[in-house]
Amino acid sequence: MHPILAGRARLVLYLAAWVPLAGLLAFLSRAQGSALLPATATLLPACLVFAFECLSPWYICRVQPLRLSEVTRLAGTWTAAGACAAGVLSGGAWLAARLFRQPVPNLSLLFALGVILYLLSAGLHYTGLAAEASREAEQRAAEARTLARDAELQALRMQINPHFLFNSLHSIAALATQDGARAREMCVRLSDFLRSSLVLGGRESIPLRDELALARSYLTVEQVRFGARLRVVEEIDAGCEDCEIPALLLQPLVENAVKHGIAGLLEGGEIRIAVTRRDEQVVVTVENAFDPDATPAAKLGVGLAHVRRRVEVGFGGRGRVDVLARDGVFRVEVRVPWG
Repeated sequence: MHPILAGRARLVLYLAAWVPLAGLLAFLSRAQGSALLPATATLLPACLVFAFECLSPWYICRVQPLRLSEVTRLAGTWTAAGACAAGVLSGGAWLAARLFRQPVPNLSLLFALGVILYLLSAGLHYTGLAAEASREAEQRAAEARTLARDAELQALRMQINPHFLFNSLHSIAALATQDGARAREMCVRLSDFLRSSLVLGGRESIPLRDELALARSYLTVEQVRFGARLRVVEEIDAGCEDCEIPALLLQPLVENAVKHGIAGLLEGGEIRIAVTRRDEQVVVTVENAFDPDATPAAKLGVGLAHVRRRVEVGFGGRGRVDVLARDGVFRVEVRVPWG
């Protein structure tokens, strides 16, 4: 619905503004020797109808936004629409003059003024819609920055939690008595992972290669705990690693795959990370085996919901998150614009 039609006060003010405008049109187009006041009263009903016609560009502007490649088609559309609206204005003025037995105004001049006013209304609507789109983009950008910061804090809460650190340190302690060199390597890897989480989490977007490196670092830490139970397969298309994606977008999905998938299977399973380019989108897929008979964890959907919300706010209709659980495989597919 047009914003002016959404509120009674707005509509009343809008129609009231057309009263002096009707007087101006009457003054410019009145017949030779006719009085201004009767000419205005005669033209006023037609102007009020024309006022509603001047709201119609709002709907056309939303369907046909300004594009240089479509200038010719848009010019034809607006010329035809302006001529129709001006025809109603001049036709209504002629009919009102006949009904009220007043001199017929200069219909040619009134028609031309009607076209000009209608096109002016179209220009104002385009300007208003552009301003609205700009405000919405700024709001999305601000919310995206807020969510990015929240994602950093959430990632740190999920990654640097007592349970995670306890298991990691327990694995390192067990290795220290059996394989000191490997235990030292594990300490270095854990340190690298925590440091990377802090650095990357402070940025709004990062190259996909950095996000993949962080996911690999996390999986290396977890692999000490699960050993051969945790198997990772990567399928990364050439060139995709240069694409910029929101920071810490992949990490919660990989962590969910381990905690709520592989950890619940005695024999372990495989995590598949795939990245492909489809047209102007990059598609990131995370698949993991899971036990369909296991009781779902209470916080299973927190990380996934956060990823979905960040994609929705950051990219609007240009990005999406699809989830599918079937035949013991949980699959999350994230689509974001190529950039």
